[in-house]
Amino acid sequence: MSVNYGSKRVVVGAHYGLRDWLAQRVTGLLMALFTFVVLAQVIFGKGPMGYDKWAGIFSAQWMKTLTFAVIIALLYHAWVGMREIFMDYIQPVYVRLALQVFAIVWLVGCAGWAIQVLWRL
Repeated sequence: MSVNYGSKRVVVGAHYGLRDWLAQRVTGLLMALFTFVVLAQVIFGKGPMGYDKWAGIFSAQWMKTLTFAVIIALLYHAWVGMREIFMDYIQPVYVRLALQVFAIVWLVGCAGWAIQVLWRL
């Protein structure tokens, strides 16, 4: 009778690796491209820098949509990073769970606030 001890072993968190690594790169790239788009509009825009110019940059529907996508990417980027830090450095499970719940509530609150600001709800 052959015994294979390692065949059903499950390592907690190991399945996140490639997906999270790729998510961090894709969301980081999206945020970098958004930064370049905003900088280009600021640098090459006409007129003095003020509230009217900023409001004009974000008044177009395509810019609101892009900004919303970047907000979602930023939230996911932050969540993946925070979850990895919590998983690596917080050993007691109840403390880790409490921090993860707090982080989720905080990020959802930030998303709601950003959407209010973006669409003036």
